[in-house]
Amino acid sequence: AGVPMKIAAGTNKFANGFGTALASWRYARSGNINWLCAIPAALGSLAGSSVGTSLAVYLREDVLQGIVVGTLPVVAVILVLSRNFGVEEKPDKGTYATVLISLGVGLLVGLYDGLVGPGTGTFLAIGFSLGLGYTLVKSSGCAKIANLASNVASMVIYFLDGDILFAIGIPAMVSSMLGNYLGARFAIRGGGGKIRLVMFLVLGLLFVKLGLNLLGIIDF
Repeated sequence: AGVPMKIAAGTNKFANGFGTALASWRYARSGNINWLCAIPAALGSLAGSSVGTSLAVYLREDVLQGIVVGTLPVVAVILVLSRNFGVEEKPDKGTYATVLISLGVGLLVGLYDGLVGPGTGTFLAIGFSLGLGYTLVKSSGCAKIANLASNVASMVIYFLDGDILFAIGIPAMVSSMLGNYLGARFAIRGGGGKIRLVMFLVLGLLFVKLGLNLLGIIDF
């Protein structure tokens, strides 16, 4: 749409917040959310996102893009090396460990989400699968709740800063809700194998897009 990155980020939070809320409802209905994980992760994500968004307002756009470009290869390597993660449920780690790990994952990924945002849901799902041994379906359900919290926190800050363009945000919100509904349905029915394929696709597209940005081939 040709808008500055900060306005694009604020508008994205507005649109994606409603879509994530709908996907969260779908996962909750299917029973694929462990609330002992989701609630601490949401609290951590809320705090991290608030800090990250406050920092993002003052950082240059090239710095924000650099953070994303530096993060994606690391996550891709983790996915390649951990080929079987998220396929089968591992033994429960206990209440104390689950709360601490969930809080830590939510805080770190929420900070990233507030700073830049792309791939947040994927990073949360990976964190819960690797840290808690959940299947990717259950991890994705918990990720939706944490991502919803970070979206709301960021959206409020961007709104107060005047960085939401509603002419774009409202149509994008409708599309986001439809996409999240279909995506949640696909993930719940398709299982961890299909979610993993989508993760690789998302990370690959993000990396190509940001690489073209840095090379000056595209400017959006």
